[in-house]
Amino acid sequence: MSVTAAETPDVPCSPLADTVVERLTTVYTAAADPERAAAMRAYMREVAPFLGLTSPVRRSLSRTVLDGLPRPGEPDCAAVALRCWRLPQREYHYFAVDFLRRHVTHCSSGFLPVVRHLLTTVPWWDTVDLLAAHVVGGLVAADRGLTAEMDAWIADEDLWLVRAALLHQLRYKERTDTERLFGYCLRQSGHDDFFVRKAIGWCLREYAGTDPDAVRAFVAEHGRRLAPLSVREALRTIGP
Repeated sequence: MSVTAAETPDVPCSPLADTVVERLTTVYTAAADPERAAAMRAYMREVAPFLGLTSPVRRSLSRTVLDGLPRPGEPDCAAVALRCWRLPQREYHYFAVDFLRRHVTHCSSGFLPVVRHLLTTVPWWDTVDLLAAHVVGGLVAADRGLTAEMDAWIADEDLWLVRAALLHQLRYKERTDTERLFGYCLRQSGHDDFFVRKAIGWCLREYAGTDPDAVRAFVAEHGRRLAPLSVREALRTIGP
């Protein structure tokens, strides 16, 4: 059975998450900037409301929220992430992403259903890309058995799961599974969505920093199957 079934994961009981969310909502709300929030929401295509916190301000406030708290376990990570995702303002989702990036090494392969829920709930590139490269990528690197899940995601009807599968190896460099990298790109080469075509080019461009000849050879052989956007992105830093 897939470990990433689409059911909404239960929120674990976590006193640590109780403290984090109480502090977080208090500190973030006090620093809200409604005028900036409106501009941020418009920039992000109305995907969610915002509090209006710039990245430097948000990260400084987050340090205050987490000051003195113990290292979380996997249930704490799940509880913090899922409870943040239930809050409407996007900055709470950003906090959850940053929290998981920091603590993903303390999570097992069984955490993937939580990440799947985050990827497919209020999805947009601003959270999907970081979750894919830093959280999904970390989980798969720690348990290569999860590559079967990536094989399922790349074939999914949800474009954000497809994008996450394409991007999960973004930071692998020499550890990249090139058979899957190139195979995934071909599998979705005809996808009609911009975010998938862009992701194909992005993951190829990133791997080109490790093996430019392999990427050139792949594009030379399969370029006609790839969207022009994907080809341009793949070759942007290395040329044809």
